[in-house]
Amino acid sequence: MSSPLARAAGPIALVSGLVFAAVDVARLLAADRSLDRIEMMRQTPFQITNALYWVVFIGLTLALVSVYFRYAEPAGGLGAVGFCFALAGTLDMAGNMWFDGFAGPWITDVAPGAILAGGSGMLAVGGLSSYILFALGWMVFGIAGWRSGMFPAWIGIAFVVAGFLGYNAGLPPYGIPIGLVMAALGWWIIRARTPAVAASGSTTGGRADSEQSSAPPEP
Repeated sequence: MSSPLARAAGPIALVSGLVFAAVDVARLLAADRSLDRIEMMRQTPFQITNALYWVVFIGLTLALVSVYFRYAEPAGGLGAVGFCFALAGTLDMAGNMWFDGFAGPWITDVAPGAILAGGSGMLAVGGLSSYILFALGWMVFGIAGWRSGMFPAWIGIAFVVAGFLGYNAGLPPYGIPIGLVMAALGWWIIRARTPAVAASGSTTGGRADSEQSSAPPEP
């Protein structure tokens, strides 16, 4: 029996992807470039949209998990590798966005000089790791998902392109492509109506039917 997440993978991916892209558009609109950096970061719309960006990373993660649950068995080991790469990159970037959305406003108020100084040391290492893992994770997911038959080639290629652009997903509008491709994957799942984890079951069922039909009749 497939899990509820696997059965709802299409709608979850579609809605999560669209909301993810919409929030990144909102972040782009909320960034008032006419102000200096500290003043811009103190604006309420900027702070709200950045906090929401972390929230939609939860939806993106749920979409990734539900899609993998749906196709885990037919995707095999290659699909598992792609899923693990994308999950690691998304969780790493989500942590980065939590810092921007919730710690950033506080630092702006109590120590604005720290914002202007930029990152160094372990902070720089952590930030760079999230950019690299997020981009690499979704690129590997696109290639592995396509090659394992999890989804069509055009979706795999789109994930590779979106992952490449997603290196800068901490800044709008570079998160939009990942959201739109995830939404497209959800739309494809809904339209294709592929049954959740059906490949292995149908293969097993077909083999059983074949063996039964070839068996000699009982006297």
